Amino acid sequence: MEVIELRHPYSKDMIPKEDVVLVLGFFDGVHKGHQEVIETGRKIADEQGLKLAVMTFNQHPSIVFKKIKPSEIKYLTNLEQKEQLMANLGVDYLYIVEFTSLFAELSPQEFVDQYIVDLHAKYAVAGFDYTYGLKDVADMKHLPQYAKGRFEVVTVSKKTQGSSKISSTRIRESLDQGDMETAANLLGYTYEIDGTVVHGDARGRTLGFPTANVKASSTTRLPKEGVYASEIKVGDKWYPAMGSIGHNDTFEKGRQLTIEVYILNFAQDIYGEQVSVRWNHLLREQVAFNSADELIQQLKKDEEDTRRYFTTLKN
Repeated sequence: MEVIELRHPYSKDMIPKEDVVLVLGFFDGVHKGHQEVIETGRKIADEQGLKLAVMTFNQHPSIVFKKIKPSEIKYLTNLEQKEQLMANLGVDYLYIVEFTSLFAELSPQEFVDQYIVDLHAKYAVAGFDYTYGLKDVADMKHLPQYAKGRFEVVTVSKKTQGSSKISSTRIRESLDQGDMETAANLLGYTYEIDGTVVHGDARGRTLGFPTANVKASSTTRLPKEGVYASEIKVGDKWYPAMGSIGHNDTFEKGRQLTIEVYILNFAQDIYGEQVSVRWNHLLREQVAFNSADELIQQLKKDEEDTRRYFTTLKN
């Protein structure tokens, strides 16, 4: 898959000359609903002998439209994760457009001309709720009018699970509740985050549970505070682990939120390494203990529950 980053106004030399099926969306999480939209584009591309292109943005449009600070947006997937998921879905070209104020000023017709027609799209595929400007004049219903017969418009209807639409909002709600099973069912994969292993206060080592302290981006959406049956990717290998998201209130109130991962049967020093952490199952919520001994006893139980999860529940 070729990744092409565009900043408005872009040079037409950056655009591959061949005709494509172009799939449009922001795709935070690249969940099952998004996957259906992309797979619809993939099917058309295969039938028509065309390349499959996807266009997304480097940041959420509300940062520009609503003047929200970039650090206030919490994403289900960062750009690297999104790129990997797109590659797994068989995308040939991934356009990442910088969502700048200048880009946001494009009229619906200018957007269609410059970011659909000029990208050599013969088909434009998007979900039923996709917009490219003000909802009343720039929705999928109006797209054929701007297309002017230059490309086919394919609208993918709402995908539901249960009685509700599969959406990034539902996934965020599941994460906030620690309901990782529902989040995974909506995503089509176990929720994971990326981060760097940094130095902590080494208290876990003194308790008999040495942990990798993982620093994630401030824009990463974290699940609910608690202790989880987790997995951590070190190098190219996934290891079963016990993950914790919390403030360590047992020792000091008002501490900064930390992500700590106790890796089962693991003794390597991985300080400074880039890792990924999967959050499989919430074992318990965070609580403040009366003493270190009380915490140690709970951690032993958490480890037993984690091992049981990986030997029985997950298989």
